[in-house]
Amino acid sequence: MTTNNVLFEAVKLNDQLQLSNRIIMAPLTRSMADENLAPTELMAAYYARRADAGLIISEAILTAQEGQGYPRGPGIYTKQQQQAWQLVTERVHEQGGKIFAQLWHTGRVSHSIYHNGQVPIAPSAVALDGRVFQTDGLRYEVPREMTQADIKRVVQQFADAAERSLEAGFDGVEIHGANGYLIDQFLHWSSNQRQDQYGGNAENMMRFLFEVLDAIKAVVPEQRTGLRLLPYHAADIFMHSEPRDLPVFDLVLSELNQRQLAYLHKGMYEDDPIDALNQTVGQYIAERYSGIRIASGGYTSDTAQAAVKSGVAELVSFGRPFITHHDFVARLKQQQTIEPYDNDQLAELF
Repeated sequence: MTTNNVLFEAVKLNDQLQLSNRIIMAPLTRSMADENLAPTELMAAYYARRADAGLIISEAILTAQEGQGYPRGPGIYTKQQQQAWQLVTERVHEQGGKIFAQLWHTGRVSHSIYHNGQVPIAPSAVALDGRVFQTDGLRYEVPREMTQADIKRVVQQFADAAERSLEAGFDGVEIHGANGYLIDQFLHWSSNQRQDQYGGNAENMMRFLFEVLDAIKAVVPEQRTGLRLLPYHAADIFMHSEPRDLPVFDLVLSELNQRQLAYLHKGMYEDDPIDALNQTVGQYIAERYSGIRIASGGYTSDTAQAAVKSGVAELVSFGRPFITHHDFVARLKQQQTIEPYDNDQLAELF
């Protein structure tokens, strides 16, 4: 058995939340909800088997049907969905675990097949180049630029979903502001070409994010709210980053330092050095954000411990290992073999 592994230290996030270890189960889209986009009994068992993580962050949960961009992705905008999520949280809590709900709207990463023939909404009418996930070759469409009324409605949808999440028993919520989805689309010049108060400069481009955070703060304590963020996309099919994005994120991180969020979760798949930053995204965030940070991006036990010891992050999230092994935490503690991930493992929940 391994000893002195910092990943197994308890961590106090704030006065409201303490985690049993530093190992976070990353949000993992599985597309396994039922026909009403409600979680199933199988999903409840799947999460409960992984409750020994310090914190589970759920797969991304739709704040509204208009935010859908993947088949059978769960929502929490109906009473039925909320009640089904309550079964999930109860099962996790019975095993001594903690779980946050990750809330999202996919924005332009969607297609009219999900919206009764209406094209998706986004900050600007700029289409992604590529084919829609899990469809028969459909290509992304030019989205409709959001009106002021659209923005107000979507902000409220995030707040309503956050409130329902706590009512369903989640210990908190994580706002998905990364990986090319709606909030992230406002934060990058390539996807935000607006010339109103939501675009044109760094302060305007971050406005939507902070309107969402402020609306959620009215119903969920900041100490129970996390944020997933990705300042620079190295090779993401859903977003193109450029150097002028960095002043936007410099300002975002400066403003986040004035808040009392539970954590900031870096939304990186592989945390390798990036030429435009002359460092990793984790290092970039660590230099600018003083709160609790979750590192992500292909970490092993050794590299995760190094990230904690070096001050890059206090917590580390793992994704694919939790798909491969429901007992990943125990395997890590016992120094057992972690089998490689295979896409075929996505076919079922186990």
